[in-house]
Amino acid sequence: MHRRTALTLIASSALFLRSAAEEVEAQPAAASAGTPFSDSTVRDLARELARQDYKAPDSTLPRGLTDLSYDDYRTLRFNPQAAMWRGDNSDFNVQLFHRGFLYAQKVDLHEVVDRRSRPIPYDPAAFTLGDRPAPGAGFGHAGFRIHHPLNTQGVFDELAVFLGASYFRAVGRGQIYGLSARGLAIKTADAAGEEFPLFRAFWLERPHAGANSVVVHALLDSPSASAAFRFTIRPGDNTVFDVQAVIYPRVALVAAGIAPLTSMYFFAPNDRIGTDDYRNAVHDSDGLMIATSRGEQIWRPLHNPRDLQISQFREVNPRGFGLMQRKRDYASYNDLEAVYERRPSLWVEPIADWGAGQVQLVEIPTDSEVHDNIVAFWRPDQPMRPGEEYNFVYRLHWMPVFPGNPALAQFTETRIGGAGRTGRLFVLDVAGGRAGEVPPDASPTLDLTHSAGTIRNTVVQRNSQNGGWRVHFELVPGAARLVELRAVLKLGEQPLTETWLYRWTA
Repeated sequence: MHRRTALTLIASSALFLRSAAEEVEAQPAAASAGTPFSDSTVRDLARELARQDYKAPDSTLPRGLTDLSYDDYRTLRFNPQAAMWRGDNSDFNVQLFHRGFLYAQKVDLHEVVDRRSRPIPYDPAAFTLGDRPAPGAGFGHAGFRIHHPLNTQGVFDELAVFLGASYFRAVGRGQIYGLSARGLAIKTADAAGEEFPLFRAFWLERPHAGANSVVVHALLDSPSASAAFRFTIRPGDNTVFDVQAVIYPRVALVAAGIAPLTSMYFFAPNDRIGTDDYRNAVHDSDGLMIATSRGEQIWRPLHNPRDLQISQFREVNPRGFGLMQRKRDYASYNDLEAVYERRPSLWVEPIADWGAGQVQLVEIPTDSEVHDNIVAFWRPDQPMRPGEEYNFVYRLHWMPVFPGNPALAQFTETRIGGAGRTGRLFVLDVAGGRAGEVPPDASPTLDLTHSAGTIRNTVVQRNSQNGGWRVHFELVPGAARLVELRAVLKLGEQPLTETWLYRWTA
């Protein structure tokens, strides 16, 4: 899932890329004083990098770090007493990750203070390495994590982590890690194989005392493109990342994914065939939600398919999309260890118009909960051309559930079971919005369409358990191996609910 290396800058008016260790050794006085840093520094680096041939980073590791298991890697602990900004009267501090296991590539880390950048040196004494020999100076780091008193004053909880390729995760108050975001996705689900861009270097701006946000800059690189990112991270009940991404293609990018999200979906009540498990559901996310520019709100429950599935939702200037974890109660999962009800949802909010394209959902078969098998991202219609610059500005909301349009009821449950010898019974629960305001003498109607098969025995009834409605119908697919379903509950001609979409496969 993950990869890559490091860089940094400078020499007269031309831009040269060097490793941080080389820069320190060659010019110790300059490294101590730091180099000028501005909001354009990483963009300039990315632009120059895209003009050069891609060079894969060195991922050579010394003996003792090459064949680590996951549990072995977790023993390479950073000493919290050595955390950056600890004791600076700051509400943020930073701990570093050691290279090893899946994280062999060196990532250059820098601290920015008073608009000057200095490399963050590797110090083996800051880690617990056991009986492994300490690597030499310049070995570097794999990534970092940011801590903040998110839940209890004075207790620094893990807020966000950047580790592996261009992956990063975060949590809001009361949450634990679940799904991930990425800087850029390229060729996801491509038969020739996916390309995993990596963050080669980071610049962490030291926050002022009392600051309620922290700024991280990142340089991304891959065979197809380089890019510059600026993250402004604001913790809270909903932790928000303001993201500025500038992409510089090396080649024509026809299969790029903007603001990619990666999650895990194993099974749930809509998808239990062949599952022998005591739990009610196992997933980090249970559905894709989309807010369209037309005011429609779409809910697409996730599925663990038999074969890889790609769904495309065409749109012009989307208002947002995200992978949600709507079920927030323990009883939905019955897992005391994984506590899936505390995993965050992640909502992508475009700040500027993104033009025409599609939200793409990739569902990959999995036989275990240890694999991330769900990907969602925005794919522009127009390919990105080499030599050009492409800007995307958006917010990432790490939160329990994105509320969406308050006037529309949501589909809170999708359950599927057998219906006779040839049919499948769908049971959908609706709650929220104006669902509980329907007069006693009125009843909504179900606007249901299907691409194949036959629909029978459609029923809409009040649900006294949630103050909303229950819908059930039977699908008889016949010879069809795939059926696309679309449902909206209406009161008269007005939608009472969001739009429910589902892809049934044999």
